[in-house]
Amino acid sequence: MIFVVAFLVFVLDRITKVLALIFLSGGGSVKVLPGIFHLTLVFNNGAAFGLLKGRNDFFILISILIVCAILFYIWKYRTRDTALLFAAGLILGGAAGNLFDRIRFANVIDFLDFRVWPVFNVADSCVTAGILLLAWKALGKKCTPSS
Repeated sequence: MIFVVAFLVFVLDRITKVLALIFLSGGGSVKVLPGIFHLTLVFNNGAAFGLLKGRNDFFILISILIVCAILFYIWKYRTRDTALLFAAGLILGGAAGNLFDRIRFANVIDFLDFRVWPVFNVADSCVTAGILLLAWKALGKKCTPSS
C-alpha cells in the first residue's frame, strides 16, 4: 500500500508541476479566487518558506535520508497499520517529488498560492498531511487510557 500511495503522490505532483511550467511560465499569477487563491509559479531553492536558500545539496541529502528512513522503518517493523502506511506513503511520495525537482532543476517548483501562506505544491501538501497523520496517530496512543 505504501508504494501505491507514494507512486500516486509522485505522479500527481509531477503532472501538476509540468502543467504549472507550461501554463504559468509567462510570469504573474492566475487568479482562481481573487485575493484568496492564485496559481503563481515560483522556483524555490530553499526549504519551506524559502528558508536556507541556495543549500540545494543539503536538501538533496536530507531528502534521500528521509526516504531511506521511511523505507527502513517499513522494512524493519513491517507494520500493518493502514494509517501509518498511508502516512508513510504520503511522505515518501512527496519527498520523492521534491527530490526529483531538486536534482533535475536545482529548485522545487511551487505554484499553489493562497496569498497568506508561502507558495507550495502537491508534494508539500502530501508531506504535511502525512506528518499530521503520524502526529495524530502518536497522540492518539498517548491519550488512550490504559487497560
